[in-house]
Order: sequence, then C-alpha cells, then structure tokens
Amino acid sequence: MLIKQIFMAVLGASFGMIVSGGVFTVLISVGLIPRFAGKMHIAKHIFILEEMVVLGTVAGDFFSIFSDYGNFGEWVISRRIFGADNTAVVWHAIGDIILIIFGIFSGIFVGCLALAIAEMLNTIPIFSRRIGFRHGLGIAILAVALGKLAGSLIYFTQKVFLYGGV
Repeated sequence: MLIKQIFMAVLGASFGMIVSGGVFTVLISVGLIPRFAGKMHIAKHIFILEEMVVLGTVAGDFFSIFSDYGNFGEWVISRRIFGADNTAVVWHAIGDIILIIFGIFSGIFVGCLALAIAEMLNTIPIFSRRIGFRHGLGIAILAVALGKLAGSLIYFTQKVFLYGGV
C-alpha cells in the first residue's frame, strides 16, 4: 500500500512538472513576461516578475490540491474576528472584493496571453488585410473585448455555470 502511494506521488509530481513546463514554455515563447516588463518599465527586474508568475502558479496548485489549508475564512468566522454579529458579513464583503480583484487581474492576464499568441501568429494583421479592413481595428478589438465582458457578466450573474442555461 505504501509503495503504491509513493508511486502515485512520484507520478503526480512528474506529470505536474511536465504540464507546468509546457505552460511556462508557451508563456516564454510568446514573450508575454518580457512584454509585461517592457510595458511596466521594469525590465531590470524581469527575473522577479518571472519568479512571481512561478510562485503564483505553485501557490494556486497547492491550494487547489490541499484546499483544507486555504480555508482561512472558516478560521476567521469561527474566531469572530470582527465581532459576533458582523464577522460573517464583513468577511464575505472582503472575500467579494478579493474575488473581484483576482478576476480583473486574471482577465487581464488571459486577454494579454490570447493577444500575444494571436500577434505571434500574425492573426490580426493577416485577417485585417484579407477582409480589406483598414481603419477602426482598435474599435473592433474593443468591441470584441466588450462582448466578452458582457458574455462573462451574463454567465456569472445568471449562474449559467451551475445550470447550463439562462
């Protein structure tokens, strides 16, 4: 039994390293991290930025696998940190704010990654030349982004993810 668990742990860690190596290879090949460093004017600190991406990925993996260690909210509510009556309300408000901030940054990252991949493949310039699209490319990209925003707001506010329909 112990040998089986050790074998499964080694396999899981190995497969996780392979997948994370692939993800980081994609991020490096599209030049996303150096582009972020250039836009933020912190090119001399690019290694710190790369380490933060790795640290965020590892922390996310840890809390998704060992979710019991991430239940800080249960500890706060059980200790009644903000008072007997207010703790749940305050903690849920703090959690909502954290989720909003995380969602904004996640959306920015995924959008930048998608655009970096599209730019690497020259998708946007080729598409605009083929259809004869000369002016208003920025407006078209903004319209796509606003459409995705509207779709995700409908998806989450109507709880489509729970039931599969509106």
